Parts: sequence; structure tokens; C-alpha cells
Amino acid sequence: MSNGILSSGWAPAFSAVPRSAFLPDLMWPFDMSTARSVVVDRADDPAAWERYADSDAPVVTQWDNGKHSGTRTGTVPTSSASMPSVVFSMLRDLDVQPGNRVLEIGTGTGWNAALLAHRLGAHNVVTVEIDEAVAAGARTALERFGAPVRVVRGDGYEGCAEAAPYDRVIATCGLRSIPLAWVEQSRPGGVIVTPWGTHYSNEDAVVRLVVADDGRSASGTFTGHVEFMKLRAQTRPRVDHAEYVTGPVADGDESSTRITETQLVGERFSPLRFALGLRVHDCCEVVADRREGARPVWFYGLTDRSWACVLFRGGAATRVWQSGPRRLWDEVEAAVRWWEEQGRPGIDRFGLTVESDGRTTAWLDAPDHPVAATG
Repeated sequence: MSNGILSSGWAPAFSAVPRSAFLPDLMWPFDMSTARSVVVDRADDPAAWERYADSDAPVVTQWDNGKHSGTRTGTVPTSSASMPSVVFSMLRDLDVQPGNRVLEIGTGTGWNAALLAHRLGAHNVVTVEIDEAVAAGARTALERFGAPVRVVRGDGYEGCAEAAPYDRVIATCGLRSIPLAWVEQSRPGGVIVTPWGTHYSNEDAVVRLVVADDGRSASGTFTGHVEFMKLRAQTRPRVDHAEYVTGPVADGDESSTRITETQLVGERFSPLRFALGLRVHDCCEVVADRREGARPVWFYGLTDRSWACVLFRGGAATRVWQSGPRRLWDEVEAAVRWWEEQGRPGIDRFGLTVESDGRTTAWLDAPDHPVAATG
């Protein structure tokens, strides 16, 4: 680990609780050099298995909600072991203290729960997993390792009220709406650490919330960009291009823009993209592959059939088409201007508040400067 991630007291846990103890013999690690998932079977290539198990890369352990079989990659990854650097940066944000009681949302392989158990004792950790097979596998792995954490098979969105209250809550899946139940099941002053984002993209950012003294709300800032598998109930609605664009793109209203491809899509985990998700609500962006020097970027409304397309083509004028009740590209341009007017803020200037009525409000610099109410 680098950048001081292990300086907060987690180094002993990292040494004592190896990720390899919780990985299955057949797994699909993400190969950083090729940017794709590869299949690794411990029986066929133990050296490769050990190398990937010890690497700072995510490892898929389930595809397609368990319906996938065989060694080939499936369609959608639905359970995994996260990158160790991400795991420890989130645990650092959680800032556990001796005697803390922790609720984990998304058990996965059980490794994160075992790390928490090493610091706090297994009796102080409760972990919730929605997938029955994944929960059973994690329970077995935890017991085999000597960390008999309580594994609850259930919907993590509801928390686990029967074992509350908690001093800390940590989620290992991406959220689009943070449940008030997590706040209500936490002690005043408790900490909630979770990946959160919007349907604009698949990217998330880790937010660290502190529960208010009255226990009715929680607020805090974002600490860094990540990308997690989403809570199953909050996956993005299906978008079928043909249901939006029913004729030629030229049927849309045409205009042009000065916004460049580099501005819009040039950087993964861009603070601009995060801001666009906050300002352009109920919209998703789809970046197409470049073909013959041209790259279209599409925008689809998630509550109606509004769409927009911006076509980047080298030094040529950038053309835009949009159609539907919403002028999605106009909203994107306005959001870009807003971000620039605010000084091009990075992720650390944004924050989030879970209100007492369950609404989630994103803000810039302070809770009294809301960006948008997001759900």
C-alpha cells in the first residue's frame, strides 16, 4: 500500500488477514495491463492465482447474480473482492475505535469483515449480504479463518435493526440513495462510509458522513473517487437506444458547442463528470467508441425519452442534436458553466447530507450551499 493508506493502524490487520484466505479457487481478477477481467483457476495455475490474489486489483467472484457457470467471464459482475488500496482507504475513513460496533453492508468474500474483526473482535461486527450463496460462502470462510462474524442474509438497504445501535456503518457497494435506516441505526456522532454517485455514470465517490447529535440526520464530505458494483436495488434503469432515437439523429434539433471532448470525457473519475451528475438529474451519459475519427457521446433522460448527442470529430466544429421534453445538452452546457464558475471544484469540496425526512442533498463547500436534492 502507498500514500499512507496503512498509517492509521491497519497494517497489522493487513498482515494478519490476507485477502487470499477469502478468495475462491476460480476467480476473475482485473488485469491492469490489459484492462479486462481474466480467468484464473488455482488448480491450473497456482502461481498466477497467488500473484493476482496479492495484487492491488479487484477480483470478480460472481457473475450475473450467480446464474453464470463455467470459466468464461459472464455478462455483469455481481460480487467481488475490492482493490486492497480502496479497502484500506475506506477503513481509514471509517476511523474505528476500540469497542466500536460496526455494521457492514455487502459481505462479499468476507475479507473486509475479517479485517474489522481483527481490530474490534468478531462480536462487534455484523455484516449483511443480499445474495444467499455469497453470504453462505463468506460465513464459511470467516469461520474457517477464525473470525466468526455474524453474517445476515438480507437487504442491506434496510440495515440490521435487531443488532443496532452501531458506532460505524460501512458499505462495500455503490449507492444512488442512502437509506435513512443507516442513520437511525447509528449512535449520535457515528460515522457512515459509503460509495455514492448518480446514474449519470457508473462512477462513485466515497462519502464520510457523521450522524448528528439528535441522531436524525447525517452529513459529511467526499474523500475520493472509486467505482463499485451497485446495490442491487439501485442499479441504473435499463436504457435502450432504439426506444429513444426512433429515426435519424438529424431529426433532433441541431446546434453546436465549444465544449471539447477532453473537457467532457477525457479523464476517468473527472470532478466535472461528478458535478454533471449532480446538476443534470435523472440522466445517463454513454460514451461511444471512436470510429473513423468521430466519437459520439449520448445522453438519455431516465424519466422520459429525451435524448441528446454530441459528435466530436477532431478539429471540426462539434455538432449537437437533442430531442424530447428536456433539452439535455442545454442542461449539460449549463452544468459545465456552473462548475467553471465555482472554480472547477474537486471532489473534496463536495459533500452530502441525509436529511431527517430521508432526502439526500449534495452541496458544495458547506451544507447551506446545496447543489441539488438527489433523492
